[in-house]
Formats: sequence, structure tokens, C-alpha cells
Amino acid sequence: MGYIDGVIVAVETAKKQEYIDFAKGTAAAFKKHGALSAIECWGDDIPDGKVTSFGMAVKCKENESVVFSWIMWPDKETRIKAWPAIEEDEALAGLFSDMPFDGARLIYGGFEVVVND
Repeated sequence: MGYIDGVIVAVETAKKQEYIDFAKGTAAAFKKHGALSAIECWGDDIPDGKVTSFGMAVKCKENESVVFSWIMWPDKETRIKAWPAIEEDEALAGLFSDMPFDGARLIYGGFEVVVND
């Protein structure tokens, strides 16, 4: 049914275009190594929470926006094989070391797709 890498991160609102450029580069690499798609979504209607929220999860500051992203893989095996190749891909040299966001506040995880209607 597929496998998803999900990501939530806070990005300085003023760096929106820089982030989009970064995301386009990573999306091309993910697809080169077997991903079906890479979706990047810039937060538009992110309510503040009392107990938890997207913004609270990534310690979003007033001058930042929440970005919600996912990479669709055909299966977990493809994803497992792809990540080492992505990390060694020369086309991405330096891209991960100069990210337009604070990687320490990035939330990431792998998810098995259970419904896809």
C-alpha cells in the first residue's frame, strides 16, 4: 500500500523561497532514488493549541511558519535502500549541511499506509 516519510518543521517566514528551492532539490533526489512523490506544504491555517499543536510541536516562533511534508514510497524496502544513496548523492553535496531551518526542531518519522482512498 505504500510507505510515507512524514516531516514537520518550523521555517523562518522570510526564508519561504529559500525553503522551496531546498525542497525542490531534495524532492528530485528522493524521486531519483525511488520515491513516488514528495509533497511540501507551507502552513496557512495553523491554530494555536492549548495542550499541543503543530506549532508547539516544533517550537514555532512568531517569525516562523510550520511546514508539513511527506515523501511517498512504494514500500518500506525502497525507502530503506534509498536513504543511504540519498545521503551519498553528489547532487545534494552540502544541501543538508546548509538547511534553511533549524534541524533540531524537525520532527520526522516513517509511516505504513493503512488507508489510501
